[in-house]
Amino acid sequence: MTTQRTHKDPYATSRADEAHGEGAHVFNASGADWDDLVDEATALHEERIVVNMGPQHPSTHGVLRLILELDGETVTETRAGIGYLHTGIEKNMEFRTWTQGVTFCTRMDYLTPMFQETAFCLAVEKLLGITDQIPARASTIRVLMMELTRISSHLIALGTGGLEMGATTVMTVGFRERERILSIIEMITGLRMNNAYIRPGGVAQDLPRGVFDKIRDTMPQLRRGLKELEMLLVENPLLKGRTVDVGYLDLTGCMALGVTGPILKAAGLPHDLRKASPYCGYEDYDFEIPTRDTCDAYGRLRVRIDEMYQSLRIVEQACEKLQADEPGAPVMVADKKIAWPAQLAIGGDGMGNSLDHIREIMGESMEALIHHFKLVTEGFRVPPGQAYAAVESAKGELGCHAVSDGGTRPYRAHFRDPSFNNLQAVAAMCEGGQIADVIVAVASIDPVMGGVDR
Repeated sequence: MTTQRTHKDPYATSRADEAHGEGAHVFNASGADWDDLVDEATALHEERIVVNMGPQHPSTHGVLRLILELDGETVTETRAGIGYLHTGIEKNMEFRTWTQGVTFCTRMDYLTPMFQETAFCLAVEKLLGITDQIPARASTIRVLMMELTRISSHLIALGTGGLEMGATTVMTVGFRERERILSIIEMITGLRMNNAYIRPGGVAQDLPRGVFDKIRDTMPQLRRGLKELEMLLVENPLLKGRTVDVGYLDLTGCMALGVTGPILKAAGLPHDLRKASPYCGYEDYDFEIPTRDTCDAYGRLRVRIDEMYQSLRIVEQACEKLQADEPGAPVMVADKKIAWPAQLAIGGDGMGNSLDHIREIMGESMEALIHHFKLVTEGFRVPPGQAYAAVESAKGELGCHAVSDGGTRPYRAHFRDPSFNNLQAVAAMCEGGQIADVIVAVASIDPVMGGVDR
């Protein structure tokens, strides 16, 4: 980083000049990493070249900038430049109520919204001390939504990874199957992405009529689609030639860099928070943690395929639990001073409050009206303290550190996004390989820059 000292800022207003005094010094900061690298490479008089891959490259999974130092086709040094998608989500959450915070964090990793919502809500519920009061039906619905989201995210990882290697059919099949998942999610939440469906205390509303029939009809189609992807990928000699022993990162490297998720499982360690530290009742489900011992991009692909089959098992078990519940089972904590919106009942058009709900809060129950008004305008208060909650996202451990000062808004909400931690492995995976292998290694990490930059 370099700084240039000037005596007058040409872009400053007259008011700014008056505030700082005539002749005040203005320091303009600019990055010089690119120039330094080029000058160094030129001074050595070697056949080395420094190139930018991204941030507008179609294969970097968003606006990721990779600075590659090349010796011919061989990558000798790799550096990741991030920050091009910074949205200030964590900072913005400090200016919204605890419930409104869900609408921000769901937009971080836009391919795994349900995981961010769950991690944040679990942390808030810890601070409120109501973890044991969350209705069982709400926890089961959370599990259902998370596992559907896991399948959706993995399908994107396989589809975009295949496209980047030139296999267009893999992308079309992956996106076709993802549409089936999004259709179910849209039926439940009203939205395909950025759902804000999981709320502190439970979920926004119960499952709609007909959703189990839709899931039951979709499961065989998904299984056929996954089988089709397997046939396209698993024993394909072209794909194996591009992925076997590419992006190598063994268990020691994963542990040193804090890497989790499919990358860690492909290195042979069956670490999964659903088993290691169960939440939302995961201890009651029968499923396995798939692993491989290849430590390469091919092993990560196989782990993701195996995980999707396990998620289908969990979805089926969750549906059985939900169908066995008594009619009218609650999906939100009983405390009406927390449950937002208070006893929400949807209108016949699926938009807005029902007439019965409006009649109750406006004409029959003054207490219900007060709670509804205070919850929507002010929000509930959370006792001072801090809490950390983590879930097993599709990409690894996703944690939320929530801090409260006793008010109606978070003092701080910080997320451990797995894409951010896993992206540290780019240099270890790429250096010593070919330029083409960089594409495969990044695809096997499956980073989403919305989660990295936050």
